[in-house]
Amino acid sequence: MKFATMFEDIVSSFVKRPVTQQYPSERREVPQGARGMLEWDKENCVGCGLCAKDCPSGALEFFVLDRKEKKFVMHYHVDQCIFCGQCVSSCRQNALVLSNENWELASLESKPFEHYYGQEDDISSVLAQRSHSSA
Repeated sequence: MKFATMFEDIVSSFVKRPVTQQYPSERREVPQGARGMLEWDKENCVGCGLCAKDCPSGALEFFVLDRKEKKFVMHYHVDQCIFCGQCVSSCRQNALVLSNENWELASLESKPFEHYYGQEDDISSVLAQRSHSSA
């Protein structure tokens, strides 16, 4: 590299703004179609479980407690999800969507990322069943 070229680069770097962004104090707008955390609409869900069956990473578990009363629990393993959108395209009722608002999923804790969707009493009954079966 010639000295003149190097000197030119040095001088121009004093004039130009840095390319880096001061995240998280400066945030860019989230691009359209960004895939974030999975969101479930219980009202549209019919309990078919296709989302969990078609998930290539096994990030979804679906529990049907009572189909007539629409008592369902979905266990979403966020740390296993590859955000492919297969569950969303498999859902015929449009009960699932990959949020483009909730995409910052990093954490300082080492515990697994898990999220339960459903009524609180239904979730607690599923957790109780799982603890009895594992013991």
